[in-house]
Amino acid sequence: MTRLDQTLVDSWPLLPYAERRAPVIHAVNERLTTAERLWRALAGVPRLPDRPALRTLLTRIEEGCRSPLDIWGHERVFTGPGMPAFRRQVRVGVGRRTMYLDLLAERERVNIELDGATTHGDPRQREIDLRRDALLASVGILVVRFAHRRLVHEPDEVRRETLAILAARAAPPRP
Repeated sequence: MTRLDQTLVDSWPLLPYAERRAPVIHAVNERLTTAERLWRALAGVPRLPDRPALRTLLTRIEEGCRSPLDIWGHERVFTGPGMPAFRRQVRVGVGRRTMYLDLLAERERVNIELDGATTHGDPRQREIDLRRDALLASVGILVVRFAHRRLVHEPDEVRRETLAILAARAAPPRP
């Protein structure tokens, strides 16, 4: 019998490349393990095949990425020149409700939400999202949502749009 952390590290090279990240992300999201425990397990396997990819994944998880879409957006859209240092998975309380924001630009009070293809296509989920967005607007936080399709197929446009929104929110109001 081995600990989950060690099992995830040991099984990393045994899984097909496209399926390697999902078990690690799931285990961390479900609080079955932590990035810190996975780092310790990885330290004990210095010659692990494709070790750099697991190290990158653990770094992204530590940075607040909680899904493959979060990671994709982080690496290809929401970092680099002009982008603020977004805070990821920021806990915000409004009234009795607690929410976690995907990407928060604090100074501009803009929350970027990355909507996955499966969950956010459901009309009930859309209603929940709209109510959540309205609640955040009541405390001055603008929510900008990008669908999976746009994020993946139009990353440059999403980046330009994000920068324009941030610039508009940072500019002083006109008299």
